[in-house]
Amino acid sequence: MNLNLSNKTAIVCGGSQGLGLASAIELSLLGANVILVSRNKEKLEAALTQLDTSKGQQHGFLTADFSEPAQVKEMIEAFLQKGKSIHILINNTGGPAGGNILDAETASFEKAFQMHIVCNQVLVQATSPGMKKEGYGRIINIISTSVKQPIDGLGVSNTIRGAVASWSKTLANELGAFGITVNNVLPGFTETERLDYVLGQKALKTGTELKEEKEKAAASIPARRLGLPHEFGAVVAFLCSPAASYVNGINLPVDGGKLSCL
Repeated sequence: MNLNLSNKTAIVCGGSQGLGLASAIELSLLGANVILVSRNKEKLEAALTQLDTSKGQQHGFLTADFSEPAQVKEMIEAFLQKGKSIHILINNTGGPAGGNILDAETASFEKAFQMHIVCNQVLVQATSPGMKKEGYGRIINIISTSVKQPIDGLGVSNTIRGAVASWSKTLANELGAFGITVNNVLPGFTETERLDYVLGQKALKTGTELKEEKEKAAASIPARRLGLPHEFGAVVAFLCSPAASYVNGINLPVDGGKLSCL
């Protein structure tokens, strides 16, 4: 099985922590050069030290605020003007605040659309020409199991994640002939700051403790435990490898079997 990503360069958005960083670490272990993207320089510098360099990989980072698509566009264009080739793009942006959909302000939908759809589009438009030229491209969107089964209390997130999934499938159809695959990876309950936030909000509403909500979440999963970031990152890294060249346009849950649908 060919999992070698030597001489491949990956841009990992949201790469300073959580699932983004976990994916970046696994990509580096397969030999990829990794460029982390986030708005927090200090966190990026710390995250960079966790990436493997045993194969001579050259890693770096870029800063951008994904609430400002123009800033993201400027960032990626400036990077590409240096003659760099991008083979792998990991689209990963923090989810919208929780809450029922009926209570959501229209501005919340607009902000989420800008951060997830518009920024993803900007990055793909900038990097896909180089992928076509190289005859190799992997675009991974880290979204949510809510694209298959909406999650109560995440109205805006459910909506925008579904939009990203449809955008991604359309893109997979358009880019497949160029050796570029586009796939969505759907995290379930994984030990991250995002999960702490979501379950913490639930604990506040129900008058329980975060620990109790985590225990309930784990009990609802056939694996009877929460996922670990590196387990998720390994799936992302596989989809980016040559071995996954015929996997295209799918939604792949990494959730311990929690989803009740196929």
